[in-house]
Amino acid sequence: MLGKLLFRYLKPYRWLLLGVLVFQFVSALASLYLPSLNADIIDDGVAKGDTDYIWSTGMFMLAISLGQIAAAIVATYFAAKAAMKLGRDIRNDVFDKVSAFSEREVSQFGPGSLITRNTNDVQQVQMLAMTGATMLVSAPLLAIGGIVMALRQDLGLSWLIWASVLVILVVAGIVIVRMVPLFRSYQKRLDAVNRIMREQLTGIRVVRAFVRERIEEQRFRGANTDIMDVGRRVGTLFITLFPLFMLVLNVTVIGVIWFGAIEVNEGNVEIGTLFAFMQYVGIILGGVLMAAFTTIMIPRAAVSAERISEVLASESTLARPERPVSEFPQLGTVEFEGVEFAYPGAEHPVLHDISFRAERGETVAIVGSTGAGKTTLVSLIPRLFDATGGSVRVNGVDVRDADLDRLWTTIGLVPQRPFLFAGTVASNLRFGREEATDAELWHALEIAQGRDFVADMEGGLDGRIAQGGTNVSGGQRQRLAIARAIVHQPDILIFDDSFSALDLTTDARLRQALWRELPDVTKVVVAQRVSTITDADRIIVLDDGGMVGIGTHEELLETSETYRQIVESQLGVGAQA
Repeated sequence: MLGKLLFRYLKPYRWLLLGVLVFQFVSALASLYLPSLNADIIDDGVAKGDTDYIWSTGMFMLAISLGQIAAAIVATYFAAKAAMKLGRDIRNDVFDKVSAFSEREVSQFGPGSLITRNTNDVQQVQMLAMTGATMLVSAPLLAIGGIVMALRQDLGLSWLIWASVLVILVVAGIVIVRMVPLFRSYQKRLDAVNRIMREQLTGIRVVRAFVRERIEEQRFRGANTDIMDVGRRVGTLFITLFPLFMLVLNVTVIGVIWFGAIEVNEGNVEIGTLFAFMQYVGIILGGVLMAAFTTIMIPRAAVSAERISEVLASESTLARPERPVSEFPQLGTVEFEGVEFAYPGAEHPVLHDISFRAERGETVAIVGSTGAGKTTLVSLIPRLFDATGGSVRVNGVDVRDADLDRLWTTIGLVPQRPFLFAGTVASNLRFGREEATDAELWHALEIAQGRDFVADMEGGLDGRIAQGGTNVSGGQRQRLAIARAIVHQPDILIFDDSFSALDLTTDARLRQALWRELPDVTKVVVAQRVSTITDADRIIVLDDGGMVGIGTHEELLETSETYRQIVESQLGVGAQA
């Protein structure tokens, strides 16, 4: 999975990787050549007292060192550039994929996990690409080249090299095998920390209202402690590698000095050659250490790549049609025909046998008890979900055949929980139509009964809005969301219990303005208050996911017992007349 991901996203930047290879090769050759020159200085210069030779060779070594440094810098720059581009491309693709998800897929992964996968997991793959492009290229060159050069210096001491390399590989293999499950566990615990943190930030008012701060702190502390324990175990394994590697390196150097001294004493090896052999041993073990260090990063990057690939491989249930219909013959119409909807794994459908039709300019209200399926019903209109039975036709076209972008441009949705983005009043209102003029924004605010409080804000349309609209009241946030939908200039407006945060007077004025200013716009209204829907052209009464009544307010009072009970519970027995 990791290899496929890296190949897919690094393929466009193969020329950068080729540059890394070339310059790392140059740097490695310089590293391998320098010990030989050092041996020549000791054996031919120092031993013979040839100062000119020492200076000339020394200057040549300095030039090679400077070239090695330059090559290493260029290679690192190319590797960093390729890794950053890889991270950017993966994040873009994950974001695009998640943006196309329905609420079903978002719930399946969880918002916290999706955020982690597009941040921390991508970062792990990016780090591996960065270090791998440098270390995994230079490490084999240094290790293999060092072995060849060391054998040229002294074949008799080569057994020390093979023994050291074998020990390092065994130690690194044991550590890697133990790290794989720990990395997988770490990422899952990181998901849990992000999820709990997100829940507490989003539900801070609920936490404080029920005095749950201490309990939530304990819950977060528990998740935080879990990730700390796993991280500590990973860190312990990781840290033990370096002392072990240094131990192997030092023991190897001691062995080279011990057995090399015997050969020098016997006249089989010169001192310069022994020093060069020691340097090559350091280069070889350094290359193996670099390879082991990078290899240790592979398990964590592999876990992250697997999690990223799960998102990229997931297909949204809102599949786009092969031949999308972008021409709508009946703008403003909504038709449900035998619609049924059930959540995955549910024993019973949330909606069943839903059939009705709304003509252009009509107002259709949906009322029912809590859990009757009102929000689910209106979510089928913009195709936030797909019906599991029957068909939903909007603008005369089945939503499963419609071009989604074109469909969404004809629909304005005011959700049950309105969300505002960090920015200004104007940037939020222009969210659906960037070319809207200031006059159109003020007109939409006037219809939504929000002109007065926006005019009183510092900056007016340029007034600051915090993330989520937390710096305005619930009623103001609701009216701004309604104004945003109006600025969108849709053919169909959906209000999912969008008037509940408004007082009765503001509610009445807003509805009158909507009906007066937008007579050709079809309005689908989910409401809890009966007073909000009494003047609707048609009222649909839901109970336990099914339609138990449809008609005007007066008709339903006579024909629907469920509707009559709702009216009596809110307006009193005498009010129904």
